[in-house]
Amino acid sequence: MSALGVDPAVAAGRPTTLHDRVLDVLGPAIAAGDLPPGAVLTLDRIEARFEVSRTVAREAVRVLESMGLATGRRRVGIRVQPREQWNVFDPRVVRWRLAGRGRQEQLHSLTALRAAVEPPASAAAAHHATSEQRERLADLAAAMTISGEAGDLDTFLEQDIAFHGLVLRGSGNEMFAALADVVAEVLTGRTVNRLMPARPRPEALQGHRAVAAAVVAGDADAARDAMQGIVAEVLSRRGLPDRDPLPPVKLRRRG
Repeated sequence: MSALGVDPAVAAGRPTTLHDRVLDVLGPAIAAGDLPPGAVLTLDRIEARFEVSRTVAREAVRVLESMGLATGRRRVGIRVQPREQWNVFDPRVVRWRLAGRGRQEQLHSLTALRAAVEPPASAAAAHHATSEQRERLADLAAAMTISGEAGDLDTFLEQDIAFHGLVLRGSGNEMFAALADVVAEVLTGRTVNRLMPARPRPEALQGHRAVAAAVVAGDADAARDAMQGIVAEVLSRRGLPDRDPLPPVKLRRRG
């Protein structure tokens, strides 16, 4: 892939604005190292490459700067920043890193974050989730078993994102809840970039049902243990090849 090649947003079926289309090429190129730290871009080059206005080019650069991926200086241009400067919790940075080389390292790092956050969030949800959240969680776990066993990854992904987001929000902890978008990108990246089985493993489906049952029952220890089992199963799959044997999956567009 060239540094200014394929648009991952289009491949995944996501709608884009003009500056989003610029970002969804430059961002992955930086995340993958195709545009390495110290590389210099110019507004003129961005305008010409993407056939966009100076206003659109500037807006795209401002977003890259807000993520810590680049910094602009007069008479120097837009310089790509080293990874240490990146906002690694920005959902788009997560998405781009999972789509590029080194995705296994990124997936492992993010799953370690999930292992640190989601089990205690599940325990907290057992204490603090509303009755509506508990009921919804149980419904999602049951629905995930149906879609997972059928191999309907589109539907399963939507349900999985809703499930984990609900656990984080149901914890009653705003810091946990703020990570819902990051977790959503991790789950999406696993599916889009073929980093999970064609069908979810039975133990993963059982794990989601166990989390839901424990939260519904108000059993914090059981909720924590069940969620820990889910993320441990993901960590155990670190050995997937770090390459692109197949193109990204095109997800259905909803709404």
